[in-house]
Amino acid sequence: MKKKKDLSPFEQKLNNWVTDHISRVPFVERIFFVEHLRTMIHAGISLVEALGIMQKEIRNKKLHKITEQIKKEVEEGKQFSETLAKHPDVFPNTYIKMIAAGELSGKLEESMEQIEIQMKKTQELNSTIRGAMIYPSVIVTAMIGVGIFMMIVVLPKLTVLFKEFETELPFATRALIAITDVMSNPLYLTLTTLGIFGIISLFVTLLKRSPRFKHTIHGINLHIPIFGKVIKHINLARFSLTLSSLLKSAIPIIDAIEITAETCTNVHYKKALHDSTEKVQTGTPLSEILAEDDALFPPIVTEMIMVGERSGEVDQLLSELADFYGKAVDKTMKNFTTIIEPVIILGLGLAVGGIAVAVIMPMYTLMQNF
Repeated sequence: MKKKKDLSPFEQKLNNWVTDHISRVPFVERIFFVEHLRTMIHAGISLVEALGIMQKEIRNKKLHKITEQIKKEVEEGKQFSETLAKHPDVFPNTYIKMIAAGELSGKLEESMEQIEIQMKKTQELNSTIRGAMIYPSVIVTAMIGVGIFMMIVVLPKLTVLFKEFETELPFATRALIAITDVMSNPLYLTLTTLGIFGIISLFVTLLKRSPRFKHTIHGINLHIPIFGKVIKHINLARFSLTLSSLLKSAIPIIDAIEITAETCTNVHYKKALHDSTEKVQTGTPLSEILAEDDALFPPIVTEMIMVGERSGEVDQLLSELADFYGKAVDKTMKNFTTIIEPVIILGLGLAVGGIAVAVIMPMYTLMQNF
């Protein structure tokens, strides 16, 4: 058997840098880590021994290295949650707080079970959204590809004939010629491409660095037909699921709301939840606070929370809300293809119709002159 070649110091450093800074830990691998670790703790295996077994089973290089570091630090006497907090890109603050609460209460297994449930539901939600976006993404990409091919290869041969016409060309034809000239000229095409990338880069930069711009865009997103409703349902599902899991892990409601706010993808939901913590501290019920913003939190949400506050089962009712909105997102995204298909067909029809009109009109004019 051929001996494996040892890496040079430079290769080893490069390999470690890639593992630490570029490699990612897939969400499925994280679920595997939490699920198997909880199962072993439930079977009575010590945390250190369970981490050692996990280290042998994990194939992802980055997660393997992290598990090795966690095991070493736990053996030295550090808290499990404290070691996980050193890897925020793999273990979010939500899970760390839940594990810390489990360690304090002596219910680490129950906390990990809540994390496992939340991760699996999050995975289902993300898979539903990604799956629904595949079909329209493929169709739109194909349409753009065919359009570029037509503009670069096919239409330039036709527009050459139109330029020789002595009569004034219709506006649609002149516009088609102008677009074709830009797309078929390497210099213009390069400048146009750079311009588009520049606009996209500026948009992304403003979205990341300008809170006011991000607030405006996220507000617009909530009012877009079809998409706005889906965005609201996704944020409400994450809000309900995360807050329910945190409360079940015995985390104080103020901390739970603050952590939950960071899991919401829309800044309007984040702000509403962050602002609510100040009022909750004064003794105002959460349901009453959220009811003031019924555009973000519909009556079904606030009424369910109110019932939970009165019965002392807020976590359970929030869990039911998470299931309700999770199913709503799943149903909407399954029908997404049916909903978006007419829009795609309409867009394609307008594009094809516009090109057809631009090509046929000058020919019709020429025939009339003869």
